[in-house]
Amino acid sequence: MDSRILVCLLLISSQILGILALTDSNDLAALNAIKSSWSNLPPNWKGSDPCGSSWGGINCTDSRVTSIMLAGIGVEGSEFSDISSLSELQLLDLSNNIGLKGILPSSIGKLKKLSTLILVGCSFYGPIPDAIGSLDQLVFLSLNNNSLSGPIPSSIGNLTRLSWLDLSYNKLSDTIPVASATASGLDMLSNARHFHLSNNLLSGSIPDQLFSSNMKLIHTIFDHNQLSGNIPSTLGSVKTLEIIRLDWNFFDGSVPPNLSNLTNMNELYLSNNKFTGNMPNLTGMNFLHYVDLSNNSFDASGVPQWITSLQSLTTLMMENTQLQGQIPVDFFRLPQLETVVLSNNNVSGVLNIGNSYRNNLTLDLRNNSITDFMQKTDYNMELTLVNNPICNTKGATSKYCTVEKHHNTVFPSNNCMATSCSRDKVLSPNCGCSHPYTGTLHFFSFSFSDLQNLTYVTTLNGALMSVFLSNGLPVDSVVSANPTVDIYNYLQFSLQIFPSGQDSFNQTSISTIGFLLNRQPFQLQYYGPFFFIDEPYCCFAGSKKSSNAGIIIGVAVGCSVLVLLIIFAGIYAFFQYRKAKRASERNDPFASWDSKKGSGSVPQLQGAKGFSFEDLRKCTDNFSESKCIGSGGYGKVYKGAISSGQLVAIKRAQQGSMQGASEFKTEIELMSRIHHKNVVSLVGFCYDQGEQMLVYEYISNGTLRDSLSGKIGFRLDWNRRLKIALDAARGLSYLHELANPPIIHRDIKSNNILLDDHFNAKVADFGLSKLMGDTGKGYVTTQVKGTLGYMDPEYYMTQQLTEKSDVYSFGVVMLELITAKAPIEHGKHIVRAVQEAMGDPIGSENLDKILDPAMGLGSEVGGLKKFVNLAMSCVGESAADRPTMGEVVREIENILDSAPANKKMDTKFSRSSYEEANDESPLHSHDTEVFDVSYGSFPFHVEHQYAN
Repeated sequence: MDSRILVCLLLISSQILGILALTDSNDLAALNAIKSSWSNLPPNWKGSDPCGSSWGGINCTDSRVTSIMLAGIGVEGSEFSDISSLSELQLLDLSNNIGLKGILPSSIGKLKKLSTLILVGCSFYGPIPDAIGSLDQLVFLSLNNNSLSGPIPSSIGNLTRLSWLDLSYNKLSDTIPVASATASGLDMLSNARHFHLSNNLLSGSIPDQLFSSNMKLIHTIFDHNQLSGNIPSTLGSVKTLEIIRLDWNFFDGSVPPNLSNLTNMNELYLSNNKFTGNMPNLTGMNFLHYVDLSNNSFDASGVPQWITSLQSLTTLMMENTQLQGQIPVDFFRLPQLETVVLSNNNVSGVLNIGNSYRNNLTLDLRNNSITDFMQKTDYNMELTLVNNPICNTKGATSKYCTVEKHHNTVFPSNNCMATSCSRDKVLSPNCGCSHPYTGTLHFFSFSFSDLQNLTYVTTLNGALMSVFLSNGLPVDSVVSANPTVDIYNYLQFSLQIFPSGQDSFNQTSISTIGFLLNRQPFQLQYYGPFFFIDEPYCCFAGSKKSSNAGIIIGVAVGCSVLVLLIIFAGIYAFFQYRKAKRASERNDPFASWDSKKGSGSVPQLQGAKGFSFEDLRKCTDNFSESKCIGSGGYGKVYKGAISSGQLVAIKRAQQGSMQGASEFKTEIELMSRIHHKNVVSLVGFCYDQGEQMLVYEYISNGTLRDSLSGKIGFRLDWNRRLKIALDAARGLSYLHELANPPIIHRDIKSNNILLDDHFNAKVADFGLSKLMGDTGKGYVTTQVKGTLGYMDPEYYMTQQLTEKSDVYSFGVVMLELITAKAPIEHGKHIVRAVQEAMGDPIGSENLDKILDPAMGLGSEVGGLKKFVNLAMSCVGESAADRPTMGEVVREIENILDSAPANKKMDTKFSRSSYEEANDESPLHSHDTEVFDVSYGSFPFHVEHQYAN
């Protein structure tokens, strides 16, 4: 009897489900196909009625699926043709899912009702299909931060409703398409407001017909391409334009004089091109905030008078533009002025800044011809006059004749002094502990340059908070912090969004937040357009069903299986307990480890010792500031002596930067296996009392960066630089070729190459390292992490990490060795600087332009040209064309062997042989700011080093 009742209930339940089903059968089939080919989809993708059951990220209208919003939830898959069956789909947002990869199918052209397509920060590659031009309802198209290649389809010109076109940060090549007798072109997009094509491989000139007076463009962002020729004069006819970015291309000729007709212009970037002729006259651009004309070859001229008329101006960048003469004193009276960079010109005479300038003004006049300064003892601004004649006169002061160090910009603080959170949670400004959704905002342009000004960050936080709340999102607070300008001159903010009323966000909230940030249905004061790249979210909260139909279905199904639930309740509870216990042990690999007994689930270490917190506290005098020898985003480094008497450097992670237990265990196991004379040794570690500390051998002479900058008071000659290069190359070669499994360092830089008492070089800091493993592909797909200036561009774009990524970074270090320059100085990368100085083909007569004078030699020294050629091969654009580290070692050995002078070099030199300076050089001596930045869909840890 009981079995007949149960069968009856099940039959009734199935009938109820059939009656209540709301989803069109074709749409259901398409979603089930997606479900079977993708992974990490929302957990409530169950049952046979996505619309009625409110599947996560699926929105319906009258039984038809009209939107899919799955941004930022970790979806993975490579099959996309099934989406084309959703014929009523209007919105598709799959942004910030690194695991979505493959070629965009031509069948996407079947989505005739699609109005919004957002695929920001995924892993798509190959060409953009021509069929995209069939989406004639499309208003918003954002495909940036992928690896798309080939030409821009001319068919995009058919999208007459399109307002937003963003194809930035891809590998698109060829020319910008315009209409012809047989094809469409971007000039047909008369309703477009945004052209974002930056950071691609576009070439050729900009066609005259691309722009016309009937267009509605406000943003033309074409920077960091390979565009050449003249700027078309037709650009000056688009009166609606507010932002133009044409910087970092190969444009030449004169700047069209009719650009002054663009009276709505806010930001103008024309730097790092080959412009000639007269300096453009910007008179009449009364709303202009930000101007960058640097590094062009304009005709020599006096400082233009129009700069005194731009009442809205905050930032003027005119480095290396052949300016001469005096700066008019009226210029410093501009009410909004924040930053002026006129370095590397011939500005001369007496500098007079008057007494009406803003107190937060920064004025950089390095490398000019200024002979005197009227207010030299009574001024209040950040002023730099290094390498001007005035700095060689009596009475000159270090206040303006040295480069001031930049200050950390970490906003904002809170008033929660008495509140602390557990290790896996973060304290919000409202003093609650929760799991914030984090990522990075990348602004294509911005109207200010004073990153210390709290007004700008407060405005940003308030505007975002207002947007989230007005859309019904459970957001408690927003924190945007660590503003920095990256190598592409984009402003970046790290972003934390805290949940309200719960510890974490559910998947629907995360997707909605991501959609709002990348769709940008709002405006921000002071800021231009942007894109958002997130960090994978740690801990989604359980989703809640809200539809009445879902409740009815739940009740029906619940009645059907009630008997079974009662029978299996006890069994289920027992297995849940076992599962929770196993999960707890997995999450804490040291849970059963007794370091004193040396038994249990211990880390598999080879030579490294476990220290207690008390051990390390004693040897650092309770972690006193007097023992602190360095700091960074991870925490601080302390010098101490352990019980054996050995000097060590103790790297203590701060609460916000600690790894999970599994990751920490993996790292110490990895580092304990590395044994090579050119790799810093791990002495031990501490995993005690909630602390994570790594104990290294103490390296007395600090970093290679310290030596090159003269910080340790000792000059490195050519022979010693060669030996340092060889040591570091051998250390890297060991990691790549002899370690088992091979190790990719991922953060090679001069600050991570340490010098011991005898100036032997050792590779250090394995916090970002990756095991190569046996992928069978020759690369590891991973989040992009590294340091600006050293990062392999190919890894940056493809997220495919190989040993050749380390080779690129090492090539940058080699260029540092011969130039002593930081990787990025004055907005120019060291590779480009060397290329420009060397010319093509490389000629030794040009080497003198880039050599570090501290070496005290000329370009004819033995092996120098070979060394430069080797460095340039290491920083080749394609990883396949770069040598291996083993080949680099052999080539440097050949250079040492082939130069007679080098054969006699003495490699055994000790600290006692030179001036005692900084006798407590840290293991990691950083003059840096630490930021969390992103490229593509990959967050990475960046230490931004300021050039001294």
